[in-house]
Amino acid sequence: MGKRRISNSKIREIAESRMRTLHSLACQEASSGNRQRARRYIHIARRIGMRTRTPMPREVRFCKSCLSPMVAGVNCRIRLRHGRVGINCLDCGRIRRMPYIKEKGANDRKVCD
Repeated sequence: MGKRRISNSKIREIAESRMRTLHSLACQEASSGNRQRARRYIHIARRIGMRTRTPMPREVRFCKSCLSPMVAGVNCRIRLRHGRVGINCLDCGRIRRMPYIKEKGANDRKVCD
């Protein structure tokens, strides 16, 4: 009997679910004050992603410099300025900026005559 081969899509599904689980555990540890364990969980999740060539899910937020999970109010500060979201890591001081688009209301639309 030979080994059964698992498809790449199935491997990526398993990897994504494990990365999400590890991120939720890391957020719990960061909230309770155990930051070293939280960083270790993020490190393991990144290694799973690299091994399976799976990108980290979009909802997983972590500092790319110090690998700590971003928990608002605990170890990161979030600000909105000049059309950008600024996320400041309080552990290492790195700032991550992402643009956002303001939604326009129905009254702001111009009508051609």
